[in-house]
Amino acid sequence: MRWLLVLVLCLLVFNRFGDWMTRHGFGRLPGDLRFRVAGREVFVPVGSALLLFLIASAIAWIR
Repeated sequence: MRWLLVLVLCLLVFNRFGDWMTRHGFGRLPGDLRFRVAGREVFVPVGSALLLFLIASAIAWIR
């Protein structure tokens, strides 16, 4: 149940910063999903999240 709460919170954060991520090139990677549900646009950045995770892992591994 805790992982579901974390997943929902992450999606809310990504939706909030979707415009900022798009301006910096993160919202247009393969795997980033953008669709409309009940008149509201939903942004699920799977590809961008994976890229940011790999960058953070590389930085952590170097240190």
